[in-house]
Amino acid sequence: MRYKLTLEYDGTCYCGMQKQLSIPQKSVEEVLEKAIHSLSGEQVKIYASGRTDAGVHALGQVVHFDLGKKFNDYQLTSGLNNYLREEAVSVLSCELVDENFHARFSAKTRHYRYRIINRRAPLVLTKNHAWHVSRKLDVEAMRQATQHLIGSHNFSSFRDAQCQAKSPVRTLDKIAITQRDDELHFEFSAKSFLHHMVRNIMGTLVYVGLGKISAAQVKEILEAHDRTKSGPNAPAYGLYFLQTHY
Repeated sequence: MRYKLTLEYDGTCYCGMQKQLSIPQKSVEEVLEKAIHSLSGEQVKIYASGRTDAGVHALGQVVHFDLGKKFNDYQLTSGLNNYLREEAVSVLSCELVDENFHARFSAKTRHYRYRIINRRAPLVLTKNHAWHVSRKLDVEAMRQATQHLIGSHNFSSFRDAQCQAKSPVRTLDKIAITQRDDELHFEFSAKSFLHHMVRNIMGTLVYVGLGKISAAQVKEILEAHDRTKSGPNAPAYGLYFLQTHY
């Protein structure tokens, strides 16, 4: 039987979604596989829709795995959450799916959210869950800058040097910016993303918002195909894996 889970997790204390053999810090994958083994007695391998980095959070990460035993949705959800009670990971929902379903390869669109708190006062309740930018941001300039990034492009200027993707070309379907008081949300939608692509774009957009570069320069940065031309890599803790559409 193949099961699909939707997860929520706080990435603060994890090395990322995937196991990192060179890093002693535990991963979300590791603690979830351990919980599945504790419940079912079976060793499993989970496959995730998105490979979130250390510190990145999730509101709707999707994974799948195979089990010989059959559980109903309630048994699996409640049982796994019982074994995960000491972890910052929660199973939101579970469903039995067709064996052709694959959390990663069946995905049609992935959605991420980046969260900024734009105020002078330091963060307390949202520390490690949003990027604190103390200087006033020009949100309209940031919106103008995003228009240069929508569509299919070579995103080498926003690609991490360690990215293993065969091609730097990606199609960015949407960047939407919403603001409520001092909180800004940036939502990104695409079938797939390059390593650190969203965070590198965010670092560049913040440079625009601070007036360090113009909105028009983002087009030049994109066309340069050179990572050294773009802004800094935004902090991981502001990024959330939002959901996947299949």
